[in-house]
Amino acid sequence: MRRRSKLRILADILQAVERGESNITRIMLEANLSYTRLARYLEELEGKGMLVKVEEEREVKYRLTKKGREFLKEFRRLQAIAEAFGVEV
Repeated sequence: MRRRSKLRILADILQAVERGESNITRIMLEANLSYTRLARYLEELEGKGMLVKVEEEREVKYRLTKKGREFLKEFRRLQAIAEAFGVEV
C-alpha cells in the first residue's frame, strides 16, 4: 500500500468538509486519519485560511472557506493532468 502525499491528505480533509460543517469524528473517518495526525493538519489548514473552526456549545465543527474551495478546485485540476500522464498525486 502506498503512502499518501501531504497534498493528497490535505485534499482528503478538505473534501470531507466540502458538503458543509463537519465534526472531527466525521473528518477522521472520511480522511482516514488518526486523531493526532488530523489535529495537526486541521491546525495547519485553519492557519492557512482554508478551514474555519465553528464552536457550538460543546461541539467543534469545521467549515470550508473560499480559499479552501479554490484549493480543492486547483487540486482536482492538477489531479486530472497527472492522471492523463499516468502519475499519482
